[in-house]
Amino acid sequence: MVLLTGAPAWSAVPAALQDVRRHMLDSDVNALTFHEMDQIFDVRRVPAGSATWRLPRANAPMDFTYQFDGKTYPAEAVLDRTYTNALLIIKHGAIVTEIYRNKTSANSHFISFSMAKSITSILIGLAIADHHIHSIDDPITRYIPELKGTGYDGVTIRQALRMRSGVDYDERYDFSHPSLAAAMFEDSLVENKIRFAAFAKIVNRAYPPGEHFNYSTLETAVLGWVLERATGQSISAYMDERLWNPAGMESYGFWIMDGAPGIGREFNGAGFNAVLRDYGRLGLMMLQDGRAGNRQVVPAAWVQESTSARNTTPVEPGSPLGYQYQWWTIAGTDAYTAIGLQGQFIFVDPDTDTVVVKLSYFPPGNLDAVRESLAFLRAACGWNGR
Repeated sequence: MVLLTGAPAWSAVPAALQDVRRHMLDSDVNALTFHEMDQIFDVRRVPAGSATWRLPRANAPMDFTYQFDGKTYPAEAVLDRTYTNALLIIKHGAIVTEIYRNKTSANSHFISFSMAKSITSILIGLAIADHHIHSIDDPITRYIPELKGTGYDGVTIRQALRMRSGVDYDERYDFSHPSLAAAMFEDSLVENKIRFAAFAKIVNRAYPPGEHFNYSTLETAVLGWVLERATGQSISAYMDERLWNPAGMESYGFWIMDGAPGIGREFNGAGFNAVLRDYGRLGLMMLQDGRAGNRQVVPAAWVQESTSARNTTPVEPGSPLGYQYQWWTIAGTDAYTAIGLQGQFIFVDPDTDTVVVKLSYFPPGNLDAVRESLAFLRAACGWNGR
């Protein structure tokens, strides 16, 4: 266990609830827990506005196939083969496929996991447009002076957006294995004793800033901290004002909090929850260069810069994925995607005018399900939707 200066050594979270949180990723319960997070955590809502962005429909059977590991499968096979709770396909601005499974419905609020990183990127772009943040080349310590003398001293917002801070942090999800990530999960999210982003105060530097890609939820938590300081608002309040309401979302969203009301902060690296169609609206807004219906919500220049594959390289040799500003890019294409732990995707393909949202319950560590889902997502984009 890691305790920061001034952190209490006890937790007010009941032991039974702590145990549910420790096991929420487990394959025997995650088909349920992944759409019931407000029963497991304290949350903060982002309310919907009065005007909803209406999405037209052009329903069509999924009469296409996809290939994976040398075999061809009918599209519907992906539902069981890759542990799907919900699926949405939008073609040319219209919903052509909408599927709910495992007692979910259009009213179910699904966990985003790391798709929340891409939402954080959108909010950073809005804060720049609002002149709350001067530049993404500003040092993080301009907004969080408490990080002077830490691994984040000298790191810019741009470097954190690209997961290139150089901070010494190992992203892992086997929380029974002793590690800093396990301690952060336990102390912050399970027991609510410490704010998640506060761990940035104790990390050291492993590489010079800007040189080395290292995927890190702590990185996004620091960006959330920058947002709070720059805007003078909670992430939920700013998101309501500048994104959720203006984009015409149909339902409230909510953030998992890392502490009790009045104490906790939004777990912005992985803790957003929304209904399926609102994730679709986020993807469609990005596809339309920041426009939600007839309203320009996010600057088009930020959408293009934050998702561009031109300045990205594979995250590792041979990988089909690159990384820009908290969005994954697809090698050799203009497509990009938000990806969340255990099978959450908002896949955006400008070339085919398609958005696909897939919300899943992969068993922990199932990389084949990731690869097969990506194969399906690419095939869904190539389908004519008729």
